[in-house]
Amino acid sequence: MEIVDTVAQMIDWRDIWQKTRNEIGVVPTMGYLHAGHLSLVERARVENEIVVATIFVNPLQFGPKEDFSRYPRNFAHDAALLEKTGVDLIFAPTLAEMYPTGFDTAIEIGGVTEGLEGAVRPGHFRGVATVVAKLFNLVGAKRAYFGQKDAQQAAVIQKMVRDLNFPTQIVVLPTMREPDGLALSSRNVYLSQDERTAAAVLYRALSAARQLWENQPTQHIGPALRQAMQAVLTDEPLANADYVSAADPASLREYQADVPVGQGVLLSLAVRFSHTRLIDNLLLY
Repeated sequence: MEIVDTVAQMIDWRDIWQKTRNEIGVVPTMGYLHAGHLSLVERARVENEIVVATIFVNPLQFGPKEDFSRYPRNFAHDAALLEKTGVDLIFAPTLAEMYPTGFDTAIEIGGVTEGLEGAVRPGHFRGVATVVAKLFNLVGAKRAYFGQKDAQQAAVIQKMVRDLNFPTQIVVLPTMREPDGLALSSRNVYLSQDERTAAAVLYRALSAARQLWENQPTQHIGPALRQAMQAVLTDEPLANADYVSAADPASLREYQADVPVGQGVLLSLAVRFSHTRLIDNLLLY
C-alpha cells in the first residue's frame, strides 16, 4: 500500500494507472474510520483493479461554530485498517496542498442543497462539492463510494456528477448500524455514556415513521410521518432535534400532503446531544 500526501504524487499514480487501463475506485473519507467506511472499501475492492482511499478533514464544509478543530483524527489507525482491507493507495493531502495560497474557487449546487443540512449549515455543501470535485479530478476514479447515512450529500454529489459530466459512477451503500440501531459515525465518539444510550432514539424515531408507512397506507402523508418521528424524539430529554423530514427522495422537497402513489419518501433527521450532532435517515418505497 502506498501513502501519498501531495497533489503531484497523486497525479503521477493516476496517470500510471490510466495508461495501463486499470479501473480506479475511490472512497473519500475524513478519517477516523469505522466499519461503515470499510464496507465501502470492500465493495470498491470487488469492483475495481485499483482502490484509493482519501483522508482529508475538509475545512470548507465546517461552519464557524462547528467541530473542525476537534474532529477526531487517528491516521496511523486508519492506515492500518485500510491496508488490511486491501487499499492500494491512501491520498492524505495537507491543507496547503488542497487549498494553496490564492485558492478562490467553489462549486455551488442548487435545488437539493436548499433544505435539511443545507438550511441548517449554510455553505456546507459548497465545501463538500468543491473538495469532492478536486478529489475526483486528482484520483481519476471510475467509481466513487459513499454511505446512505449521508443521503443528502450523496444526492448533491450525484447531481454534481450529472450536471458537470464527471465520468464517475456514484455507488451508495446501506448505512451500517450498532445493535441498537444507531448509525455508525465518527462523531459517535463524542457522546457521553448517557448520550450514547439516548442516541438510539434516532433510529426509533425513523422506525416509528416506517411502521406508519408500512402498516397504514392511508397515512402516507408528509406531516403525519414527521409527527411520528417528532413524537418519539420528544420523549427523550437529551435529544434536541434540528429537523425531522419526510421528503421526495430525488428533489429532497418536503411532502406537505400525500406522498404521490408510486413515489418513495426519504425520512431523515438531525439531532443534537449537548455538543454532538448526529444525522440519520431511512429510504422507503
